[in-house]
Amino acid sequence: MRRLPAALAAHVATGETTLSRAWRVTCRDGFQLGFTEHDQRLIFAGTVFEPGAGFAATEASSASGLAAPGAEVRGGFSSEAITEDDLAAGRFDGARVECFLTNWQAPEEQHALISLQEIGEVSRAGPGFSAELRSFAHRLQQAEGRIYNRRCDADLGDDRCRVNMDIGNRRVAGVVAEVLAADRLTVSGLPGVGEGHFRLGHLRFDDGLLAGKRLAIEESSAVVGGLLTLRLWLPLEARPGAGDAVTLTVGCDKSFATCRAIFGNPLNFRGFPHMPGSDFAYSYVSGDSTHDGGVLYR
Repeated sequence: MRRLPAALAAHVATGETTLSRAWRVTCRDGFQLGFTEHDQRLIFAGTVFEPGAGFAATEASSASGLAAPGAEVRGGFSSEAITEDDLAAGRFDGARVECFLTNWQAPEEQHALISLQEIGEVSRAGPGFSAELRSFAHRLQQAEGRIYNRRCDADLGDDRCRVNMDIGNRRVAGVVAEVLAADRLTVSGLPGVGEGHFRLGHLRFDDGLLAGKRLAIEESSAVVGGLLTLRLWLPLEARPGAGDAVTLTVGCDKSFATCRAIFGNPLNFRGFPHMPGSDFAYSYVSGDSTHDGGVLYR
C-alpha cells in the first residue's frame, strides 16, 4: 500500500477538492517536460508543470503478478512542449513518465509520486496524439534467450558476429539528396557501389529532424551520376531535409551461404545451418529406401 506524505494525507482526509495530477516526462536524451491537468502552472520537485500543453489521462488498467499494468494519456500538439515532428521522430519513445498527485494550493509541500511508467506506443488521435503508458514490469515479460534456427541470430558487425564493418564500403557516410516518396529517397556523396549493395541494411540519420533514427533498407540501386536510390521497408515518419547527414550500413540475409561467401565469417555464424527441417523430422522409413548406414541428411 502506497503511503502519502503526512501533509498530503491530512489534506486528502479533509475531503477538499484541490487535488490534481501532474506528469514529468524524461526523454532518453535527458530532455524533461512537465505537464498538469490543473489550469495553472505548478512548480515542485525542481520542475515546472505547464497546464493545457500536454497530457490528460483517459483510462488505466492494473493487474496482479507480473502482468504489466498500463494507462493511456492523450493531448494536443503544442509548439512550446510537444510537437508533431518530435513525436514522428520518436523523441518520446521509451521516455520515463512520473505521475504525481499534488495539492495545487501548496504543490511544493504536498505532492507524492504515485506511479512510474514509460511511454510505449505513440499514435495520432485526430488533431492530437495518444500515448500508451507501460509499467516497468512489462520488461519482465519480454522473451530472452536463443532459439534453434537455421539462420543467424546475431546483428551484422556486433560482438557475436565480429565482421569488420570498416572495410569494403560496408559502412559509409553520405547526405540526403532528395526525398522521392514516403519510402524512397536518394543519397549523394557515396563511393561507387553496385546494385543491392545496401539491401537489407540500415539507414541512420546523423542530424536534422530525424537525427538518431535508424531505418531498415529494403533495396538499393547502384550509384549512378553520384546518386544512390534507397527503398525503405517502412515509410519515413517525417520528411528529412536535403543535406541531412546519413550513414548507410550493408545488410545480411542471415544465411550460412552469405556469411561464408560474402563476409568470410563462417566460424562466427550464430545459427544452425545443418539442422534438419520439419519435413525430415516427421519423415518415416520407406520400404523403397536404401538402408546402408549412409548419411540421411546433408
